[in-house]
Amino acid sequence: MIVALIGLSSCKDFLDKVPDTRVYLVNLDQLQQLLVTGYMDSNYALVGELSSDNVIDNNSPSKMKGSEGVRYHLSFYSQADEQVFAWDDVDLDISSSDTPSGVWNSCYGAIAAANAVLERIAEFEETGMIEGEEITTSQRERMNAIKGEALMIRAYHHFILAEIFCMPYRGEQLSAQYPGIPYATDPETTLDPKYDRGTLLETYQKIEKDLLEGLPLITEDFYQVPKYHFNIASSNAFAARFYLMKREYQKVVDYATKAFKGNDPSGMLNDGWWQEDFYYISDIGRYFTSIERPGNFQLFTNYSTWWRRFLGYRFTCNREAKRATIQGPGPSWSRCQYQNTKTKEKFAMMPCFNGVCGSAGGQEYGAYFAGNCFEQFEYTDKISGIGYCHEIRPEFTVEETLLVRAEANLFLGNIDAAFEDLYIWNEGHMSPNESDRYNHVSLTKDQIISFYGCYDDPARKDPGYGIVMKFNIDEVCPSEYKVTDAIEPYLQCVQHFRRIQLVHMGNRWFDIKRFGFTIQHAMGISDVYTLEKLDPRYAIQIPNEVIGAGLEANYRANKPTNTAESSYVVASNENVRVTD
Repeated sequence: MIVALIGLSSCKDFLDKVPDTRVYLVNLDQLQQLLVTGYMDSNYALVGELSSDNVIDNNSPSKMKGSEGVRYHLSFYSQADEQVFAWDDVDLDISSSDTPSGVWNSCYGAIAAANAVLERIAEFEETGMIEGEEITTSQRERMNAIKGEALMIRAYHHFILAEIFCMPYRGEQLSAQYPGIPYATDPETTLDPKYDRGTLLETYQKIEKDLLEGLPLITEDFYQVPKYHFNIASSNAFAARFYLMKREYQKVVDYATKAFKGNDPSGMLNDGWWQEDFYYISDIGRYFTSIERPGNFQLFTNYSTWWRRFLGYRFTCNREAKRATIQGPGPSWSRCQYQNTKTKEKFAMMPCFNGVCGSAGGQEYGAYFAGNCFEQFEYTDKISGIGYCHEIRPEFTVEETLLVRAEANLFLGNIDAAFEDLYIWNEGHMSPNESDRYNHVSLTKDQIISFYGCYDDPARKDPGYGIVMKFNIDEVCPSEYKVTDAIEPYLQCVQHFRRIQLVHMGNRWFDIKRFGFTIQHAMGISDVYTLEKLDPRYAIQIPNEVIGAGLEANYRANKPTNTAESSYVVASNENVRVTD
């Protein structure tokens, strides 16, 4: 792994030894078992969400009607949360798997496993032998499948590292001017190896090479639970997401369509919205992240305390962030009105979220969608109440892939095809309650144009909550494809639906970067930080321990300060449906 070396002994003989203590892999069973560890066990959701506009500081004064001047004194869950939210360099609580350090080490740990497998496969291929015997046809098929998964693992984790720690991809010419991340292709076998970040362009080129080499080798024939591995659907969904960042839209459409494997995506969407027998809120998380759901292409398990931030802590999905996501208006459901019983505030909400959202200490402190971020605790000692905090990420889904394809079709000029995918997504989130059908209606093009086309009108009564944003994607990543007046309302719909679909997942941060959105974070009583398009802080700072080991740091023009203080307070209330 690419981490800082820390001296643990003064014994020269010990330090002079090469740190290569790997088990020697001798057969395909061992290779396949090693790849089980080839997936990151951290969660980039915290870094992405706290950096984005999906989270607010409850200690800052609210600008929303009915709550002006209200200030809270809530505690952070982790000191690192303050630094991430302020877009500052993180040097606190770095042992947590949720911090930039945790993500960095976890990704390179997964890459190291993939590299060990690929190294051994190369030896098998060169000699034509496994355990002293000639490779059989069935062994070669299985070996190729293992190789394909290892290549996809290596490509994916470098992609996540680039998305977090680098500036957004800006095309070949401009990306050659930005630092990338070290692309590890060999196991570490030397003491204190030196790495070079290369350029962002080189990083993307190497990701693409691994992706294109690994994708044709992917098969689902050798796994008991394919959804915990790179399978045909998730590999194509990853390819579609990768080319979306590169703005190669025809490839996006092609790979996204392959992810559905010839099936009608409307019949694959998550059906959790229609369930009425959830007793515990944990049941919601288990259902939505189950391998039984056809819309879940691939699931990642990790160690994470991200969900605990919603239990009455300082940084949560609240106020404008909440109204722009799980409890806010939309083109086909704005007439679905609810009311906060404590503040008496009325708001629109997609009815499908009713019953699957949670809050702690009252919704005035924030709310969350329990289906994609709920913690599943693993007890190691129930009597002592200790164990591990797990979350399951639905990393690749039908819903997100639909929206990826819709965006690509818009830039290709295929508005009808894009609208069809938006329509399927909207229908898949319709409430099963017949009494809601009058208010939550089927999506139309006129609704999209009306809702997203005039949200920046000062005369409009609805404040908008930051749902509609100014696109700067043509400046961020210059391309022959442009944001035109004809496609902009639909593109606004795509980014809004993506924000709802991927809330709490961290992906909104990647959209902010590639679209070039300008966002603000109000922090404490008076601090307001602004992140303009192409701000250097789009690239999260690489871990301090890695910088200390000699790797080039990300450029910083300014460092924000944090002056807010906090303590812990909770309250309670709930939302009720408003009927006219």
